Amino acid sequence: MSDTNGTPSSDGSPDQPWGAGQDGQDQQSYGQTPPQQPYGQSYPSGPSYPSGQQYPGDQQYGQAYPGGQPYPGPVNPLPPKHQSATTSMVIGIIAVAGGLMCLLPILASPFAWVMGGRAVKEIDASGGTLGGRGEAQAGRILGIIGTVLLILGIIALVAFVALIAIGVSTSSTTSYSY
Repeated sequence: MSDTNGTPSSDGSPDQPWGAGQDGQDQQSYGQTPPQQPYGQSYPSGPSYPSGQQYPGDQQYGQAYPGGQPYPGPVNPLPPKHQSATTSMVIGIIAVAGGLMCLLPILASPFAWVMGGRAVKEIDASGGTLGGRGEAQAGRILGIIGTVLLILGIIALVAFVALIAIGVSTSSTTSYSY
């Protein structure tokens, strides 16, 4: 026998079949078919076109057009990227981010500026056959920012060296009399 919650008794036979509720009624399981639409109505499966034909947009991939040709599937509308677009962006990122950390990578900023500017011009001149303008533009802008920081750093270094030179020459020429 079993207790009231449906667990098997000592001989292994359940009092109620597995999957039955506590009241003995079968519960709906995952593999059963869904109930029918209310009031016996069925919903349409898709739009209806004149003469009952189906248009290619309604078909799944791999099925044939009405003319017998297979449906081509998705088409990539984007043109290929310019070969220097991503390179100029990466150099610009490394130059600005690395330049703020250890100052040496900022020397690559002018290269990112020139490479990005050249790539933008070539992409614009291609008439839409080349992509990646956004990446090339980002590399160009990062190159400009890095070059400005490089120039400011050089000016600061020259000013620092000049101040030290002025301080050393002033202290050596000053004589103290007691």
